[in-house]
Order: sequence, then structure tokens, then C-alpha cells
Amino acid sequence: MKVLIVNGPNLNLLGTREPEIYGNISMEDYLGNLRSEFPSCEIQYYQSNIEGEIINRLQEDDFDALVINPGAFTHYSYAIADCLKNIQKPKVEVHISNIYKREEFRQKSVTAANTDAVLSGFGMQGYRLAILSLKMI
Repeated sequence: MKVLIVNGPNLNLLGTREPEIYGNISMEDYLGNLRSEFPSCEIQYYQSNIEGEIINRLQEDDFDALVINPGAFTHYSYAIADCLKNIQKPKVEVHISNIYKREEFRQKSVTAANTDAVLSGFGMQGYRLAILSLKMI
């Protein structure tokens, strides 16, 4: 199974950005853990701070399942939401922090309705749990 993990804005700073919220491991290091744990999955990774680039990547349609952390786009990107609506493959939205314990504007996801599941508040383990759940969706 080809799994595409997509991270949105500022998630390129994982490991150094607000470690009290996001932890201190980089996504590159964590991807190594995921690839070791799931050798039968081809895990692809993409990160962008630019909304249109994320949409372009999703529209390449070269994956079997999607794990997406839209970052701040979660709360206002109807363009990404529309893109997700058109992807007819298993999709899981992941948030490292519990968005419901954060600022009010972060407690609403406009993208979640167009995914099969949402994981929030499990730290980096959310990506792992998302991959595990893809087999059940």
C-alpha cells in the first residue's frame, strides 16, 4: 500500500517548534520509525506551507491512502476541503495536539468532514495510529 503523509504549514519545524505542544522529534526522524514499523507500506511524505502546492500534490493521485495534517489550513481552507472531497481513497486527518484544548479558532476543522477519521491529541503517534487505521477503513 502506498501511503501519502501530507503536512501543512509550519510542520516543517517539528522538533523545534513549540516542543511543549508538538514534541521534540523531527518529522524526518519519525518517518524513519514509521517506515521501519510498516515495511509493507510505501510511505511517501510531502510538506508545504503553501495551500495550492498541497492541493497540487493531492491531485497527483499516486497513492492508495492519505494521512493529512493540514496544520492551520484545517480551520479555514475550503479549497483543501474540496480537494479532499474528491479523493475516493481512505483518508485520515491527524493533529499532533488536541485541537479541542487549544484556542477557540483551532477547535473547528473544515477539512475533517471530507476524511474518514480524525485523530487529535496523540502527539506524533497520531501518524502511526492513522496508518494502522487505514487497514480498517
